[in-house]
Amino acid sequence: MIKIDLITGFLGSGKTSFIKKYAKYLIDQGERICILENDYGAINIDMVMLNDLLGSNCELEMVVGGDGHEAHQRRFRTKLISMGMLGYTRVIIEPSGIYDIDEFFDTLCESPLDRWYEIGSVISIVDGSREELLSPEAEYLLMSESACAGKLIISKLQSEDTVSVSGRIVNHLNETLEKYNCRRRFSVEKDIIAKDWETFTDQDFESIKNAGFMHASHVKLPLSDNSDFQSLFYFGFRTDEADIRDRISKLLQDTDAGNIIRIKGFMALSDSGFLEINATKESINLSSMANHTEDVLIIIGEKLDKNRIAGFFPGAVTV
Repeated sequence: MIKIDLITGFLGSGKTSFIKKYAKYLIDQGERICILENDYGAINIDMVMLNDLLGSNCELEMVVGGDGHEAHQRRFRTKLISMGMLGYTRVIIEPSGIYDIDEFFDTLCESPLDRWYEIGSVISIVDGSREELLSPEAEYLLMSESACAGKLIISKLQSEDTVSVSGRIVNHLNETLEKYNCRRRFSVEKDIIAKDWETFTDQDFESIKNAGFMHASHVKLPLSDNSDFQSLFYFGFRTDEADIRDRISKLLQDTDAGNIIRIKGFMALSDSGFLEINATKESINLSSMANHTEDVLIIIGEKLDKNRIAGFFPGAVTV
């Protein structure tokens, strides 16, 4: 049977960055893998960010978003069926940062998928730099995406005080689990991996690979298609690196624009070169790219003001 891992995590937590490291380890161990981008959006930037993994032992697939939750779930199931005979030893699923994890378990219980796939590990990436209060809906999402995880991996550690960061995260999650009548409780000693990802050893990756998952039920808070979470797309905006950094910094602090959680995408510079953009309130990362792709900025957040945000990117085509 094909092992299938789910890498969850709230918006901007670093799922794609982690998957790049985890996938490279699996490839180096001789596994033949496929990474399936299972996003609700019509445009998947994260898939482009994984392109450098492509090779004889790694392929990328995508479930196209749009048309509502039920249609998306059918496409997810159909995609897994089409992948079932392609000789993969492991499939890694990267879902949206706004994801009902029950979709994953429910789909894999259906025939014929239950005969072809075996759940390997459910891993939740948790942003160690995020300390601000979350909205009730965002808090629920963070809890629900972590409740079944075999391991929690802390991202964006900004100091060596990993014990206090891990303790803060565990306390917050356990309080939220109790709030939603979930019996699962996390332990820093057993459930957390908190260290610089660059220092991960083979033993760390094996621990992740074999982490498994937990069955954990809780009170459900359905996320409807009218959820306050949104993704807005801005095409064709070009400027220089200093200016785009300044615009993003000001936008992230503009409360009238809504609660912006993450900005990601690609942009051709006005003089020369190309940038990959990945920004949250905690950090703005602009990386040079060798190859040009479509110019698009994706703004992700809650209760976004489309027109106000458009003012930060004059001339861009808005979707």
